[in-house]
Amino acid sequence: MFKLVIFDLDGTLLDTIEDLANSTNYALQQHGFAVHSVDEYRFFVGNGVNKLIERALPPEHRNADMISMLKEDFREHYFTHSEECTKPYKGIDALLRELHGKGIKLAVASNKMHAATERLVKYFFPEIPFEIILGQRDRVPVKPHPEIVNEIVSTCNVSKAETLYVGDSGVDAATAYNANVTFAGVLWGFRPQKELEEVGATLFVSEAVDILEIVFGRNR
Repeated sequence: MFKLVIFDLDGTLLDTIEDLANSTNYALQQHGFAVHSVDEYRFFVGNGVNKLIERALPPEHRNADMISMLKEDFREHYFTHSEECTKPYKGIDALLRELHGKGIKLAVASNKMHAATERLVKYFFPEIPFEIILGQRDRVPVKPHPEIVNEIVSTCNVSKAETLYVGDSGVDAATAYNANVTFAGVLWGFRPQKELEEVGATLFVSEAVDILEIVFGRNR
């Protein structure tokens, strides 16, 4: 049986896409660049803020200095607007409560900036005692590098065989496989099922409650 469930944040626990799009578009506008639709951002996010900014910029302006400038504008805007449109996906709160109530350890592993990750998790799930919440930090490789999952597993003192990783993107699937833990792909997130399958994912859930069946079996 699984003893630890690690969740991705954006596209898995929380629907953050509109706030991410708004803040990135704000940063683009500050420098005279064209903005993008919310749907386009579904394929810009997932690899950290630097890659988000890079993908949003016109190809000829994707250099370190420009990315750095827009990143600062993004950060300033996002930290004051990150909760305006963001919301938990249907059934997530009840899922987390049941998992915790049955003794399952819970954690978050995100490529979102660490401070924003902590803030949003604590804001939307204040009564859920996560064992550890980790976002993107300086000098720590972003997913799909397995370091963030390895750190969580070690901190929670469980084996990898007892760990389930839940996410919505190919990045998440690759992270789980790189860390040698079981992966479950959610179908309500930002990326299509095909992207996850291309990385090798075979276990999928269409509703939050389906995760309980994976963790506890049909006779929970």
